[in-house]
Amino acid sequence: MADLTIKREDEFEASFGGSFVLVRHGLDVKSFGIQLIKLPPNADQYPEHDHAADGQEEVYTLLEGAATLTVGGEEHALEPGVFARVGPSETRQITTTDSAAKLLVIGGVPGVAYEVSPYSVPTS
Repeated sequence: MADLTIKREDEFEASFGGSFVLVRHGLDVKSFGIQLIKLPPNADQYPEHDHAADGQEEVYTLLEGAATLTVGGEEHALEPGVFARVGPSETRQITTTDSAAKLLVIGGVPGVAYEVSPYSVPTS
């Protein structure tokens, strides 16, 4: 049998009220972090954060809707087809205005084996 996992979005477990879809956990990915973030219109609760302590860089790409990525005090419009890489020491925050957004986020620490974040496992 092939080493393969296929799931639909609605088959994954989620946390934070359904806004953080646990893709990495659901697919049993061990080499990098990957999550789906679903934000409602006028969302500003996505936590401003950085990864200076763990060295993780992240790539954000918007799958649906519109969002703003704020990094280093500068706002960057995200729309489908746009990819943004954010370095570990940069503080980042994602907000939405009048439309919801669905983002795919991929993360890892350059040059080291991936370590599972407690945010990427179910909190049951």
